[in-house]
Amino acid sequence: MLLDHPALNRRSFAGSGIGSIAETQEMLDFCAERGIAPQVEVIDADAVNDAYERVLASDVRYRFVIDIDTLRG
Repeated sequence: MLLDHPALNRRSFAGSGIGSIAETQEMLDFCAERGIAPQVEVIDADAVNDAYERVLASDVRYRFVIDIDTLRG
């Protein structure tokens, strides 16, 4: 019935597609036990602008990770 449509009754539905904290921990444990890790490109903090330009140019193969130690003086 059209009047039961959520948009007309100001209803909303929300959820998370990534699972609960327990499910996330289970997945991390699974990966750790099997040596599964993401492929990343570690960059220094002062290279963020260059990394952003590479994103704009579609010149990125892996996720960028900023080395936090390069932020400390």
